Amino acid sequence: MKAPDFDYLRPASLAAAVAMLVEYDGEAMPLAGGQSLMPMMNFRMAAPEALIDLVNLSELRGIWVESDTIRIGAMTSYADLKGDAAVQKHIPLFSLALPHIAHDAIRNRGTIGGSLALADPAAEMPALMLALNANIEVEGPDGARMLSADDFFLGMFETALDGELIKAIHIPVAKSEQRFGFHELTQRHGDYALAGVAIVQTSNTYRAAFFGVADRATRVPKLEAALEQNEDITSVLAHLNSVDFTDDIKANHTTRQRLAGVALKRALKGMTT
Repeated sequence: MKAPDFDYLRPASLAAAVAMLVEYDGEAMPLAGGQSLMPMMNFRMAAPEALIDLVNLSELRGIWVESDTIRIGAMTSYADLKGDAAVQKHIPLFSLALPHIAHDAIRNRGTIGGSLALADPAAEMPALMLALNANIEVEGPDGARMLSADDFFLGMFETALDGELIKAIHIPVAKSEQRFGFHELTQRHGDYALAGVAIVQTSNTYRAAFFGVADRATRVPKLEAALEQNEDITSVLAHLNSVDFTDDIKANHTTRQRLAGVALKRALKGMTT
C-alpha cells in the first residue's frame, strides 16, 4: 500500500512550522526522520492532510552543554548522538542504549524528537527520558514551555503536546555518584523490544523505566522504592504486578511480565558508571 494524498510543506523556521500546525488545526503532522511515520502512512495507520517537513530547521539541531545540563535539539539524529563526545561523557546511559536502537540506516535518519513525539511504547528513547529525569522543551502558538518526561507520555502514541513541536530535550549531566543500567529483550537485534528497562541510580535512589511492556514507557514507584530499601530481588519483582502488561501477537501479558523481570535483573547486574 501507499500513503494517501497529502500536502507537503517545508517551513524555513520554527515559527513558520508552528503557524502551519495552527493552520491545519490538528490535521497536519510534523515530519522529522520519517522512519516510523512514513511506514504508518503507507499502511494507512496515519492519514494526515499535510506533512510539515522539519528538515530545514537548523535551530532544532545540535548538542550543547549548558552548566549542569545537556541540551539536545529535537532534530538531532541517533547517529549524531552516538558519535558526540559530550553525550558519551555526560550521558552514559545513551552509550548503553543507542547501539540497540534499530539499525544504522534508521539511526542515520531517525531523530530524538521524532521518537519522543511518536511515543511508541516499545521504543527506547521515551524510557531513557524517564530514567534520566529529562525535561522536554516544546514550542507552540502560545510560546515555549517545559514539560518533565514524567508528565509528557500519556499513553500509546499519545503525549502532552497540544498543537506544539518539540524544540529541545534537556538532560542532567551525569554525576560521579550515579550508576546506569540498560537491557532489552528482542526477537532479533534491532527489533522493537518485547521488554526492556533503563535504570539510573543516584546514591541510594533509583529511576527505572520499562518499555515494550505496557501502553507507554513506565516507571514503577513501588519497585524503585524496593530497590532503594535493598529488598531481595523476589520482593522487587513482585511489584511488577502493578503494571498493566500488554498482550499482542508477539507475547502475552504473562510472558511480558517475566521478560521485564529478566531485563531488570540483567540491567542491575550490568550497572556501570
